[in-house]
Amino acid sequence: MKTARIYLRVSTEEQSLVRQSSIIESTINAGFYIAGVYREKASGARADRPELLRMIDDLQKDDVVIAEKIDRISRLPLAEAENLINSIRSKGARLAIPGIVDFSDLANEAEGVARIVLDALQALLMRLALQSARDDYEDRRTRQRQGIDLAVGAGKYAGRRPNILMHKRIIAFRTGGESVVNTANLVGCSTSQVKKIWAKYKLDGAPKEPQEG
Repeated sequence: MKTARIYLRVSTEEQSLVRQSSIIESTINAGFYIAGVYREKASGARADRPELLRMIDDLQKDDVVIAEKIDRISRLPLAEAENLINSIRSKGARLAIPGIVDFSDLANEAEGVARIVLDALQALLMRLALQSARDDYEDRRTRQRQGIDLAVGAGKYAGRRPNILMHKRIIAFRTGGESVVNTANLVGCSTSQVKKIWAKYKLDGAPKEPQEG
């Protein structure tokens, strides 16, 4: 039986992973044994996502990594994204991502020039998908900045509201004695965010819910 490891990701604490969870049932229906489901709330433009790294560490030879789309795995710059994919492949695992044709089985059966061509074509398709995911990320950031600039110009932008839930979780873990690194891993954020929020808490006290204008 084929073995799968499923990676589910959204970018923020406010977003839900429920929609992506349908992948679990479809993977079972496709005849896979699911060795692990890894759920993450972190930006795909980060390489240090704890659950992603845990999944890669858990990978065994011939495992299949399944995600909803390639951008769930990575929105990193191309060079970093390729390093990430190579770290998966170096474990003897492969990806099964909708929209990316997988020539692995054909390449394994082919010889000589045919195998070289199939491997090269697979690498090209992966590069195109990874670059497309990064381009989409950059386009979104550009549109967001443009929207903020317009709102600032119109006097309607008061800044991004803090993620109160994340702040409270960080404070709870740090108050309970967790280290900065452990807290970042548990919450799914960077160590710099933990340090900043903890320092602000010690200075100003517990975060307050934003008031509606």
